[in-house]
Amino acid sequence: MDYRELFRVALRALRAHKLRSFLTLLGVIIGVTTIVGVVSIISGLNTYVRDKVIVLAPDVYILTRFGIIQSRKEFLDALKRPSITWQEYERAAASLQRAAMTGAGAGRGGAVNAGNRRLEDVTITGVTPNFAQLFSLEFEAGSFFTPMENDAFQHVAVIGANIRDELYPGLDPIGKTILVRGLPFRVIGLMPKQGRSIGFTQDNRVYIPVQVYRTNLMFANQSMEIYIKAEGGIPGMEASMDESRALFRAMRHTSFRSKDPFGVITQEAAQQIWRQISGAAFILMILVASVSLGVGGIVIMNIMLVSVTERTPEIGIRLAIGARKKDIRRQFLLEAALLSMTGGAIGVLLGGLAALLVKSLAGFPAEVTFGIVLAGISLSSLVGLAAGFLPARRASNLVVIDAIRAE
Repeated sequence: MDYRELFRVALRALRAHKLRSFLTLLGVIIGVTTIVGVVSIISGLNTYVRDKVIVLAPDVYILTRFGIIQSRKEFLDALKRPSITWQEYERAAASLQRAAMTGAGAGRGGAVNAGNRRLEDVTITGVTPNFAQLFSLEFEAGSFFTPMENDAFQHVAVIGANIRDELYPGLDPIGKTILVRGLPFRVIGLMPKQGRSIGFTQDNRVYIPVQVYRTNLMFANQSMEIYIKAEGGIPGMEASMDESRALFRAMRHTSFRSKDPFGVITQEAAQQIWRQISGAAFILMILVASVSLGVGGIVIMNIMLVSVTERTPEIGIRLAIGARKKDIRRQFLLEAALLSMTGGAIGVLLGGLAALLVKSLAGFPAEVTFGIVLAGISLSSLVGLAAGFLPARRASNLVVIDAIRAE
């Protein structure tokens, strides 16, 4: 019996009991839907975090008071560290030989106004003029402020797209005045819209010269952040970080037995933290989905065993007229695989629709890729083959004369 004939026989057997076949699929459908939906959302989140949230270049690192905090103890230890001062930044900028570029900044939240319009929860950041180059900022209109404007304490600002939409709807904001915590600033740059996701947006941002920020908006004892681009690119990162570490430990008279009195943020470290978070969520959801797939596989096996019992005389007749045992095995394996693949295809469709629905309603940047679709269908097929193995083996090992006489 060739595979085309096997396929026709298997399909005819499944069509004979449509309702039973559909109910058998439910476990596989639920499991594959969960897997495809979760993997699509996590894959989209990983892409979004890498491209939009973690904006560090691989050869840029940040010296901060806190760094990356992973536990309560680390947070309490970081609270004991002194703030990074402007004077320390100036000394670092003058002393570091393995830094191609050094910048600094600090930020706080606040409100901005234009006329009778007001926008709350805006991140106001004072930075050095090379910040745009360090972080590869793009502009929809205008440009970033210059060293001359920073040194002259000019009240100029670069704003995010959401601020333009809220304060200057339908207008070009370049050249207009915006009040940042009550202080007037002339808008000279507009960044393109980046959108909102997972409760986070980079469009509610205002960048102003760091000298103006230090003079007018800086908290008492507020810590600076120092941005350093390593000399020589990625290969020079380790040497540059070692030099910065040695300089700051020397400036703060840190004992060689003591931990560093500052934190370091790199692209790799930030992405590693996110991978741990997303990986834990992924494993949890996969375990939940695996239970559903396992139940679906058991149901398929049970139904196939029932089918073998119901069709025992048919199997006996086929064996008597020349069908080989491997033909019987292939038929039942194919039936189980077709059942599971159909459930997998429906699950992929529902999972993809669920991911896109979550994306449109909640703003999660889900992405349904060909690899995810292929993985969902392949996994369901494997479940079907595994579930069909025992029934297929039992069917092929029936004794011909007993099978024919069975009622």
